[in-house]
Amino acid sequence: MKRLAATVLSILFLALAASPVAVAQAQEQPRLRVDLDQLNPRVISTNSASLTVTGRVTNIGDRRISKLGVRLQLGTRLQSEQQIGDVLAGDKFKDLGATEFVDLEPDELEPGQSAALNLSVPLGQSSKLQFPKPGVYPLLVNVNGTPDFGGPERLAAVTLLMPVLGVPGRAPASRPTSAPSTSLLWPIANSTVHVVSSPLGGPLTLADERLAGELAAGGRLDSLVEAARAAEADTKVSSSLCLAIDPDLVATVDGMSRGYQVAGGAPGKGVETAKNWLGRLKALVAGRCVVTLPFADADLTALTKVRAGDATDTALMASALGGAGTIKNLLGIQPQDGVLWPGGSLDSQTVEAIAKAGVKTVLTDSGRLQSGSPLSGGVSIEGTDLRAQPIDALISSALNGSGSTQNGLGAIAFRAGLGGQPEGPARSRLLIAPPRHWAASGTELTTFLERMGDFYTAGLIKAAPLPELLGDSPSGTASVNYDPQDLTAATSGEVTAKMSQIDNETLGLSSAMTMDATKRVNPADVIAPVRFALIRAASTSWRGADAAIVTGNARGDLEAIRSQVTVERPKQTIALASGASPLPAYITNGLPVGINVRTVLKNNVGLRPTEAVPERTVPANGAINQLLPVEALRAGRFSVDVALTTPDGTPLGSDARFELTSTEYGAITIIITITAAGALLLLSSRRIYRRIKDSRADRTNETAPRVTEDAQV
Repeated sequence: MKRLAATVLSILFLALAASPVAVAQAQEQPRLRVDLDQLNPRVISTNSASLTVTGRVTNIGDRRISKLGVRLQLGTRLQSEQQIGDVLAGDKFKDLGATEFVDLEPDELEPGQSAALNLSVPLGQSSKLQFPKPGVYPLLVNVNGTPDFGGPERLAAVTLLMPVLGVPGRAPASRPTSAPSTSLLWPIANSTVHVVSSPLGGPLTLADERLAGELAAGGRLDSLVEAARAAEADTKVSSSLCLAIDPDLVATVDGMSRGYQVAGGAPGKGVETAKNWLGRLKALVAGRCVVTLPFADADLTALTKVRAGDATDTALMASALGGAGTIKNLLGIQPQDGVLWPGGSLDSQTVEAIAKAGVKTVLTDSGRLQSGSPLSGGVSIEGTDLRAQPIDALISSALNGSGSTQNGLGAIAFRAGLGGQPEGPARSRLLIAPPRHWAASGTELTTFLERMGDFYTAGLIKAAPLPELLGDSPSGTASVNYDPQDLTAATSGEVTAKMSQIDNETLGLSSAMTMDATKRVNPADVIAPVRFALIRAASTSWRGADAAIVTGNARGDLEAIRSQVTVERPKQTIALASGASPLPAYITNGLPVGINVRTVLKNNVGLRPTEAVPERTVPANGAINQLLPVEALRAGRFSVDVALTTPDGTPLGSDARFELTSTEYGAITIIITITAAGALLLLSSRRIYRRIKDSRADRTNETAPRVTEDAQV
């Protein structure tokens, strides 16, 4: 039995160890993380003498790791988009060469500890890394080690695309005769929604100080501006650069520069930082190409799902696409007329709405366009007057994720002809777009633009201003590609449903507002913060967030406006002088516009209105007294809730509870009392009559002569 049990346990152990689940679990637990600080050079040329890689290796697992070593592995030349995509996805590739493993110092790491990574490999005829000819090659930084209770294995790796313009030590090779005309979008946009509230005449409130940190020296937004300013020294890079700006970001920073607070009421600390950054951005955009992003980088397809009653609220779309005016007012530059770089995927309904809103050209991922011929430039979108300028999807993919700038350079070089693909119209125009919320460091951004300058100088690509690309006649037609995967990734229906509910209430509130002759404030300006908060709720940065959180700021802004129209709660109990005494209500309006209100009684058992309460207009920043015609249905002490709504029933403020006493009866009460008294009198009279009648009958019976037995005899 012991031998049998041992055999069974051994089989179970081996089966578990070999099961796919066990393997998957082991693979899902990373042991090491590699952070690269430097790769030099970024582009291999005939003059490159060595290749240097520096960084750090950190033990992020739960076991000690020993015998740490690192080496570089070079793969074969990449010759197709599929091969580029496989490398970016982390798939294995065929080795062309590899260096010897070099021990790390220290070569043993406890959990949480780090070791420096420093490799320098000579390039040339005797190098372990031989580049046969110009092209784009995968380069792997491979870290091996031995975890406790395990054997030697690869524990971390970083794969990079390495452009090779020339083989080290050899004569320069010939390059493609035609270089693609290239433009580069430079996104300056919010990484997330920062604004909590921004009421008319009130303080701007941000969720926290993250935006101030991004604007400060070394922050994400500061780095984007500084890298673009440094690139002004290279006229080719500068001319090919077009700044893509989020109007919500510019408006928010402008508000910060005039003072703001963070959630909780603490004063914001980034006022001067905001002023400085906005000034540098204004100097940067002067005379440059600028295109607009949707306000708050909103998902335009989600906005087409927001309904006001039975129809789509087209005004939301118009506001989301109307950021050119904001940029012109705050930065002094007119963006490219009718040119938009939308985020997310566009369905046919959204494309139609964009065209109706005045957009003429959309800059969109080439993978989002379906055409019967290769996309060589701008195309007309079928069924509309819109033109689409395709953004290279391969390069955009490479610029996302780890090693983004290096992989982006490799993808650009591949597109320019280093992949060995034949020349032709399919690569005559190149529009490059990094991630909209690009978070590369300042050093990486500057290096990326410098290497772009090297590509221009080498003739690999040709600098072209974006208006030049947009000026070409459409090369064909295409339709938008919106598939089930896009639907899954889109803003959820729960979010758009909550947005629609808030939108309906906002429009109901707006319809009750009137401009006050003394204040001269447009009602649209009062509700604008709610409208912009709704657009921010559709921001692509919210993807996957809870609907209540996404729409919370819009709901808060709406409630803040409604709460300023109130009926005051009496400080003492109101005594009704008679059964039909009117109920006095004092209504205040803290808004800078007039508003039409309707008074409603709720929970009014014991009290009823005797006639319809007329609508009243409460003046801006004013108040009115309104007598509510009511009638007490009973005497005594009771309460009633008084509420305010707009004429269409949209609630205003909060209900006020009135405590009442009544010592007299109303007409109905009197009628009921008299009727009851009459009935009681009738019943009492009938009872008395019957008693008298019965009493008389009894007396008659007592006085009648008795017939005795003797008499009978």
